[in-house]
Amino acid sequence: MTEPKTADVMCRRVVSAALDTSFKELVGTMIVHEMSMIPVVDSAGRPVGTVTEEDLATKLEFHGGAGNRPILAGAHTRARWHKSSATVAAELMTPAVTVAENVGLRAALRLLAGVRAGRLCVVNGKGTLVGVLGRGDALRLFLRGDDVIRADLERRLLPASANTRRVAVHVADGVVTLDGAMCLHSATQRAEWIARGVPGVIAVRNNLCFDVDDLMITGL
Repeated sequence: MTEPKTADVMCRRVVSAALDTSFKELVGTMIVHEMSMIPVVDSAGRPVGTVTEEDLATKLEFHGGAGNRPILAGAHTRARWHKSSATVAAELMTPAVTVAENVGLRAALRLLAGVRAGRLCVVNGKGTLVGVLGRGDALRLFLRGDDVIRADLERRLLPASANTRRVAVHVADGVVTLDGAMCLHSATQRAEWIARGVPGVIAVRNNLCFDVDDLMITGL
C-alpha cells in the first residue's frame, strides 16, 4: 500500500442537505444520523457549504436572533449572531472546503487542520460530492493488522537494497522492529524512513547494523 489517497479512507456514506433544507430538518438529520456536520450541495450535487452543530446552536445562544447584536464582539461571534435567525441551510452554512478524492492523505490532513468544521468535502473530477473526510476516518489506518503491515513493509523494502534478505521485520501492535544488517549506514536509515511511512505504523525500532559507514565525513 503506497501513501493512502483521500478516497481510501473517506466516509462514502454521506447525508447531504439542499440549500432550502429547513432548520428543523437539519436538526433532525444530525440527531438521527449522529452527525456533527452536514454538507450542503447545489442542484448538481456540488458542495457549496457546510452546516455544523455550532451553527444550529446559535438559535439557542442568541434567542433566535432577538438578542442584542454583539457589536463589540469579534467577527466569529457576530457571524454566529447572524445565523441565529436563519431558517434554511443557505442562511446557516459556511462555505465548503473541498479536496479532490485523489489527493494524498497527508496533504488532505494538512488542509483539514485549518477547517473549523473538522470535515472536508471530498469531490470527484466533476466537483461532485463523493465523500467526507474527518480525522477519525484517517485514524482507522492504525487498526491495520500486524501481518498486513509487515507484508506491506517487506514489499516496500524490496527495491530499497539488494541485501533486504538480511533484514528481519517484526510487527507487534503497530510497532515495527528492524533487525539484521545492510551494506551501508544510509541504507539502514532509509529502511527506517520507509517503515515510518507505512500506514498503520505507530513506531519503529531500528536495530539494523551496517558494513560501511558511508555517512562518515572524512578528509577534513
